[in-house]
Amino acid sequence: MQKEDEAGRTGSRGRVVMLVDNGVERDSRVQKQAMYAAAAGWEVHLIGFHRGKKKKRWTLGEANVMLVPLGEVLNKPRYRPVRSMIRRPLAYGHPDIATYRRRLAQSRRAELAASRLEPGASRPVRRTWLLGRRVAAKVQQRWIGLRARQTDSLTAARNSQDSPLEKFMVAVWLKLLGDRAWRVLDRGMWDWEAAYGKVIDELEPDIIHGNDFRMLAIGARATLRARARGRQVKFVWDAHEYLPGVRWNNPPRWHPAMIAMEREYAPVADAIVTVSEPLAEWLVEEHGLKRRPAVVLNAPVTDVEVSADQPVPDMREMCGIDADTPLAVYSGGATKQRGLDIIIETLPRLPGLHVALIVPSSRADYVKALMNRATELGVRDRVTLLPFVPFDQVVPFLSAADFGIHPLHHLPNHEIALATKFFEYAHARLPIVVSDVKAMSDVVKETGHGEVFTAEDEDDFVRAVTAVMQNLKKYRDVYDERPDLLHQWTWPAQAEILDAVYTELLPSSRTPAVRE
Repeated sequence: MQKEDEAGRTGSRGRVVMLVDNGVERDSRVQKQAMYAAAAGWEVHLIGFHRGKKKKRWTLGEANVMLVPLGEVLNKPRYRPVRSMIRRPLAYGHPDIATYRRRLAQSRRAELAASRLEPGASRPVRRTWLLGRRVAAKVQQRWIGLRARQTDSLTAARNSQDSPLEKFMVAVWLKLLGDRAWRVLDRGMWDWEAAYGKVIDELEPDIIHGNDFRMLAIGARATLRARARGRQVKFVWDAHEYLPGVRWNNPPRWHPAMIAMEREYAPVADAIVTVSEPLAEWLVEEHGLKRRPAVVLNAPVTDVEVSADQPVPDMREMCGIDADTPLAVYSGGATKQRGLDIIIETLPRLPGLHVALIVPSSRADYVKALMNRATELGVRDRVTLLPFVPFDQVVPFLSAADFGIHPLHHLPNHEIALATKFFEYAHARLPIVVSDVKAMSDVVKETGHGEVFTAEDEDDFVRAVTAVMQNLKKYRDVYDERPDLLHQWTWPAQAEILDAVYTELLPSSRTPAVRE
């Protein structure tokens, strides 16, 4: 028999509800959090979202996973006729109306063109009548074209990050409402509340763990509701990035809305954890924290045995190269800001080197552009695109390479990041060539397990790669000389930090429930 806690639960140190604003399956951090917390005796419920109509459920180790349906209603553009009259008086009230009018005008002209080919069209009266209709249709088409262009211009202005009127309205709402202004600037957040709120309340958690800024708001509000009902819920905020430094493609109101929302709800957190020391410093400064956040690195899992049913693919075999061919690897997302261009552009200057790019999709426009450029440079045969492998195979898969590359551009969040791939390269015992973004370059300079180059500088990149290729052993030996590095850079070590945060918030959880 198992002893029960205050809520009648058995065998648990406490119920943890983890929140994330994605579909869970591609988020290794939250998966590791859930699996290891559940293995440590916590009852874990990990909640993400999908765009279906019904909840999805499965288990991850001993953790329960649920995806809730997210209905985007308030996030959709709405009809704003008054602002249309002020900013573009001739614009249609909605882009769909402009599209409809354009197509209607085209159909009328097509009909008139067909009428000219009908029998009797050349008769004087009929010809005069058709001429009048053609003139009227042409005038109508030009009028519709003018209004449609005004509509396109209005839509572009509303979505422009540099629109003076949008900036003015954001400033007005922030002045009037302060940090509560997000409620007006981005009503789409209420769609997330509708999707997650009731589910969290029904689970009656002891600890709510909100990942990133959206789930900061959702988790904080759920915590406040529970406390209002007399339940002593604790809230952990897991800050993944430097929000003011995020690049976004959303409408211009979204970013200031999210920053205001973060400022409003950060004080609700009983504990804050984050992904790197530089980000911890920023959080202290930005939110006036009295206590420094705990740093839980995005370190890889190393204590899970690879399934014999799914043997680790041979990277060199997939690249079609032998053991003596120099092989560099990049693993991760593929965007211009991640700097993959420099790898392709410099390959002609690095004879013999083969590059494996492990990316989410070979069909992405950016990846296609990279491959086209490789073809132009005559090095396409030395670049291989590879798919992701299961998380428990990543490290042994990478170990077939000679060194790893992480060529980030200088952006605020890149400066403070210690990316998962950084640690995966290390556990694969690969030297690393990294750009001079602050957090990662500082570590590489301190440990000596790789080379640092100036971001976007092709000459310096060639220098760094050449140095590593000429003395691989020197950089690999660091892992033998500093065994503490690899121990620290493992998820089990990081999971202990997170467990300590939970335990401090819920002292009664120090000893798991006794099994009798």
